[in-house]
Amino acid sequence: MVYGTYRDLFTAVAASAASLTGLLFVAISVTPRSSRGDRRDVVQQVRAAASLLAFTNVLAVSLFGLVPGNNVGYPAIVLGIIGVLFTLAGLRSMLADPAGRRRIRGQFGLIALLLATFTVELASGIVVLGNGRDIAGLDLLSNVLVASMLIGVARAWELVGDRDTGIISSIAALAGRERPLTGYGVLDGPAGEPDGPPGPPGGGGQDGSPPPAG
Repeated sequence: MVYGTYRDLFTAVAASAASLTGLLFVAISVTPRSSRGDRRDVVQQVRAAASLLAFTNVLAVSLFGLVPGNNVGYPAIVLGIIGVLFTLAGLRSMLADPAGRRRIRGQFGLIALLLATFTVELASGIVVLGNGRDIAGLDLLSNVLVASMLIGVARAWELVGDRDTGIISSIAALAGRERPLTGYGVLDGPAGEPDGPPGPPGGGGQDGSPPPAG
């Protein structure tokens, strides 16, 4: 259980995380789906899941930390391990997907940020577990929870806007090379191939039939 000013902070963080989680579900439910029935690409799936995990991480650690008699180090360690495993699994999923591999370079920032956040949370949880009143450990854990919430907000904004809002992607947008998160469209391929297989030279149909006369 956290005490003093940390208890007030954890209460505020838990309330904020709960509200943002509810808004995230609303945003997901009203986000337009592709009329073509295609599934979302793996990069967007990982980013959407990262947003939910970031909010859930803050909510779970804060609530368990407010329970009388609990050592907040336990939920911090558990959620830290889950976060690290999720990040590694997301990286593996993007590497296993052909479209994800083409865009993996632009996801290194998110992967590094998630690994750093959950690794520090795991370390701070171990420190707090050894001494529940350790000020340095609680300070570090509190800052990690705030950072995790901000990560979730940024990923949720990408989900609603269907655009990557990172620094590298913002520079690419200024250079006229912005890509949608869904991966569909004229900039999906490495060289900007159009959506769908191209037809043969000469303007014929996709099945090789000659163009209509006249």
